[in-house]
Amino acid sequence: MGLKAGIIGLPNSGKTTLFNLLTRAHAAVAPYPFCTIEPNLGVVSVPDSRLERLAEILKPPRVVTATVEFVDVAGLVKGASKGEGLGNQFLSAIRGVDAVVEVIRFFMDPDIPHFMGDLDPLRDREVVDIELMLSDLEIVERRLQKVQELFKKTSSKELEKERDLLLRVRDALSEGIPLRKLTFSEEEKVILKPFQLITLKPIIYLANLDESEQARALYQKMEAWCKQEGVPLLPLLVKLEEELQEIEDLKERTIFMQEFGLKESGLTAFIRETYATLGLITFYTFGDKELRAWELLQGSTAKEAAGKVHTDMQKGFIKAEVINARELLEIGSLEQAKALGRVRLEGKDYQVQDGDLLYFHFSV
Repeated sequence: MGLKAGIIGLPNSGKTTLFNLLTRAHAAVAPYPFCTIEPNLGVVSVPDSRLERLAEILKPPRVVTATVEFVDVAGLVKGASKGEGLGNQFLSAIRGVDAVVEVIRFFMDPDIPHFMGDLDPLRDREVVDIELMLSDLEIVERRLQKVQELFKKTSSKELEKERDLLLRVRDALSEGIPLRKLTFSEEEKVILKPFQLITLKPIIYLANLDESEQARALYQKMEAWCKQEGVPLLPLLVKLEEELQEIEDLKERTIFMQEFGLKESGLTAFIRETYATLGLITFYTFGDKELRAWELLQGSTAKEAAGKVHTDMQKGFIKAEVINARELLEIGSLEQAKALGRVRLEGKDYQVQDGDLLYFHFSV
């Protein structure tokens, strides 16, 4: 199963509009709370200029991009951790994701009322983040109570470790500290993993802007807070991105972007940032049928990468022929790269690097 990013935020913040831009799935959009009830799921291609350049020199019959999955869930409201709005349903859906994208409203639109009455991005961010921490706190306190009861009966070292860890986590959440700001050992991460704590997941704040001076001023305040906290904040003019997608001619789209001083679509930058936040890199395979980009968790081995292509390749892995796309593009030909001895052989424990082109040898 691939890694997923969950799109969250207050009602009418632009979550589902963003989801539609990403996936063109045409999920329902309406100017009233809880339009999104069941989670929307969509798979999005990852923009990759290396893949385009590799296709030019390798000339495959088919090109397949790497992907990332997005989940759009119901808007969160104050009190969601206690079941307000669609709280329980929302929190259940978001626990299964691997990273969180929090959409924050910076735009004014009289046709789309703000759920809390007025425009205040810093307050909106705090409302959502507090609800996530309260939800995590409830889970931790419930488990801590069970562990303490068990510890009285059987004072094992394992229970003592879990108890001490849960106490530290509980104290942090009670003080309003998201768990991603704490440092955990690998053993502690294993203990916490089954709880799917939301504030332990990496987060991206996405500013849904318009072109007003008010939005710019509010963005600067949020940017200062994010820098202080060490979390990413990405600007996105969602309405502008909608207009961009309506322009089918690429040259016209480029001219339109230049008029607004854009080097690339903000959506493209956002997808790349989400991909990196999920801890993913890209490797490539090339054969008679296709050139394909594959998403892979950073730090994975060649044998694990082979398993992405086919389980038989992982089971019967022998070796992999490897050349990085950067080097291949400099040489300009796979045949020439082989002739120069630049395609090397690596074993099962080789750690795949971002941009590697791999050819797997296996036996089943």
